[in-house]
Amino acid sequence: MNYKKRISNLSFLLLGLSLSAQTPIDQKATKKTQNLLTNLHEISSQGFMFGHQDDQAYGVGWKAEEGRSDVKETAGSFPAVHGWDVGSRLDRESNLDDIRFSNMKTWIKKAYKMGTINTLSWHLDNLTTGTNSWDKTPSVADILPGGSKHAEFVEQLDLLAEMLEGMRTTFTRIPIVFRPWHEHNGDWFWWGKGNCTEAEYIALFQFTVDYLKNEKNIHHLLYAFSPDRSRLRLDTIPEQNYLYGYPGDEYVDIIGIDNYGDVGRIGGPNTPEQQQENFIQSLKLITKIAREKGKVAALTETGLEGVTKPDWFTEIILNPIKANDQEIDIAWVLVWRNANTTHHYAPYAGHPSVPDFQKFDEDPLTYFEKDMNNPYKQGKALKSSDK
Repeated sequence: MNYKKRISNLSFLLLGLSLSAQTPIDQKATKKTQNLLTNLHEISSQGFMFGHQDDQAYGVGWKAEEGRSDVKETAGSFPAVHGWDVGSRLDRESNLDDIRFSNMKTWIKKAYKMGTINTLSWHLDNLTTGTNSWDKTPSVADILPGGSKHAEFVEQLDLLAEMLEGMRTTFTRIPIVFRPWHEHNGDWFWWGKGNCTEAEYIALFQFTVDYLKNEKNIHHLLYAFSPDRSRLRLDTIPEQNYLYGYPGDEYVDIIGIDNYGDVGRIGGPNTPEQQQENFIQSLKLITKIAREKGKVAALTETGLEGVTKPDWFTEIILNPIKANDQEIDIAWVLVWRNANTTHHYAPYAGHPSVPDFQKFDEDPLTYFEKDMNNPYKQGKALKSSDK
């Protein structure tokens, strides 16, 4: 742990938020799930894990090949966080990116056995129209209790619970970070701002959590809340803006943010310098809120499509965090998927960003699979390392 991080961690403890005192919002959470949350607090006080969406499922030029990973083939190690999505409907064999759910469960189990962490998002179809998540036809009122599509929504939750119950080894339910109804402060999903009221969104989030843990007895989840930075004003009452749609401290374990607009995207309204400042401020904001609430902060989605800046990983992500590490504590950074040579967010073999990605991996502040020990056993999350 570097000196600044020691000071940051000391400040955290002086606030009365002892790392060992952190408990999941689910009072019946399994022991390993409890340990995972405690370890996420500890990890965020020391550095951050690197994550990648669909990492084991496919990459640039390959699909469903055992043992492959674009991250592993460029950094020499799997990511420490594996992102997955259970959209669009769970009564199908595959998700919206054509990953068979049966394979997803296998890869989730493999990630768990490697000592890495799994996160799960959900691009559920618009049940009112029968089309995808991006159909902005108002639907939330229809799927809440009393609504015309409530029974159909409950069927999807039942299928989700069945899938989650199947995410286990012989004796252990695998802890999962579940991130439902993400980017709700934008208007591009049917659950987004303008397509439902704030009260309806809160009711949707709360019903989802309550149904899974109280009705279906799913107790191996941590729950993440993740607005989008592009619709979050940082210049005026940023904390209040962030908390739009917040379902309450008793429903959230992870204070997340999705941020694609501040990480080198060309064509936006801000200069590179303004983007970097906004990026730093957004991470300071979620850290501050997480510290105040006794939660864990995370950059739950980010990335530059095509990784068109060769030094993106060190210059856009790592160095700003290092320069502000007393005010930024995040448990992980997750970049999106590697679909093809133009739509990818991690390097692949031969890509110009590979040397920089390797520097990113070698930095003491970043954690990949090879740096992880057992995040499901208290105090054993990370290996001792001289990185």
